[in-house]
Amino acid sequence: MSGDTITQSTTSQTATSQTMPSQTATSQAVPSQTAPSRTIRSKTAMSTPVALTRAARELGLRRGEFELAVQLGYVRTVPDDKGGGPRVARAEIDRVRDEDGFPEALRERVTVLGTRDGAALMGVTPARFTRFARLGLVVPVKFYLNRYRAVVWLYLAEELRQFAAGKENTRLLSGRTPEGLRDQLDAGLDLRPRNWRGRHLGFQLRQTEDPWEKAAVVASLLDPAQVAEIVQDPYERALLNRLRPARSAHDTHDSPAAVLTARIMTADAPDEIGWLRADLSQSLAEAREHRPAPRPSQGVPDERPPETTTAVDLAGASEEAQRSGGLFGWLRRRNP
Repeated sequence: MSGDTITQSTTSQTATSQTMPSQTATSQAVPSQTAPSRTIRSKTAMSTPVALTRAARELGLRRGEFELAVQLGYVRTVPDDKGGGPRVARAEIDRVRDEDGFPEALRERVTVLGTRDGAALMGVTPARFTRFARLGLVVPVKFYLNRYRAVVWLYLAEELRQFAAGKENTRLLSGRTPEGLRDQLDAGLDLRPRNWRGRHLGFQLRQTEDPWEKAAVVASLLDPAQVAEIVQDPYERALLNRLRPARSAHDTHDSPAAVLTARIMTADAPDEIGWLRADLSQSLAEAREHRPAPRPSQGVPDERPPETTTAVDLAGASEEAQRSGGLFGWLRRRNP
């Protein structure tokens, strides 16, 4: 028995010693199989578009500077395949970083100045600079509300330098304002909100190729009552409302700051409203040809279509609430 045991033990050791080279060979072959997969994953990661925050960090831009760079077309974005927000391709980041003068040149192109700094750059007084802006000679690119709820307009420093360097503007930089321009200013002309809306419209339209999103951009600059007159289908209005660009968050809804922001972002001049209405009609026709607005399934006939709230709706609801409250109050008095 001991001999058999010894024989079995020796046999197992011999088998183990015979199998070791094959295991060693296998273990040596593993790296050659995993290395290509690691390389593929690395290449995939390098080719995957990155989030906007990471792209801004890699380009050395603050959030506001990066947003402006995207709006001005200095940095191109791509849609997210997974349905998220826009992203930036790795190749696009490399392209921007390879440009001459990066990053100082890029940062200089997205530098914005307020009235006081803009006037100093152009060598004029803030009052004269404000007149230029009201006349539409310089166009704001951004705005915000300060703690006093006053509108602060911001201008591209690059455009201000170009205006000051133009020979045709030499007479405007010094001396009296021409009489015709003074008459417009005395009449209350202020083109800053309208010019900002026109510029903002162009920025937003360049960010999308979807016809419904383009129509939503145009609709976002019109009063809801104007949109309801043109877009009578409630499902189409609901889609436009869902796709409209997010407005800048200034305080809570219906606060004085929010009301002021909405006023700036809504067309008020008759000719501007007419132009936007015509543009919305054209954009809506193109969107309908592209695809219809989503609707509930036919198996749910009682589902009410979504409605867009308008000023008329709010007024009617308020009157109804007052009538209802009066009736309940009368019943409570009758039944203590």
